[in-house]
Amino acid sequence: MQIQIIAIGKIKESYIREGVEVYRTRLSPWYKIAMNDLPEERIPEKSSDSDKQIAKEKEGRRLIAAASERSVGVALDPRGVLLSSEELSARMDQWEMKGTGTISFFIGGPLGLSPAVIARADLVLSLSRMTFPHQLVRLILIEQIYRAGCISRGSPYHK
Repeated sequence: MQIQIIAIGKIKESYIREGVEVYRTRLSPWYKIAMNDLPEERIPEKSSDSDKQIAKEKEGRRLIAAASERSVGVALDPRGVLLSSEELSARMDQWEMKGTGTISFFIGGPLGLSPAVIARADLVLSLSRMTFPHQLVRLILIEQIYRAGCISRGSPYHK
């Protein structure tokens, strides 16, 4: 199974990049991981709500275009459903058993995700009700994907 993590913006902090690579390496026996960093729309500091909405829609179109067409879409949004690690593992197992070739995780930029990305998603997932830096979300997500894989395989990592 392939997993795409498609995100707006780049990881600027080296310690986050290093952490993501640790989990990407750990996942390599189980999944092919593709990391797609897409450009963030530049908007002036004092932009109107309309300008922000237009920027968010442009980012959303790029996110959707980067995903495999038949992939299961998972949009990360604080208003999404909260799942335990075991529940995420079970969902991923179900998608794999159905023959889903790819899971695409969508991470928005500072403006969040457009309604089109939310509509494209098969699951709108919240990692927490708290707000995290968008760079850090990648590390949290890939660790949870690794944890889900460990749960599926009965690895002691999860304990």
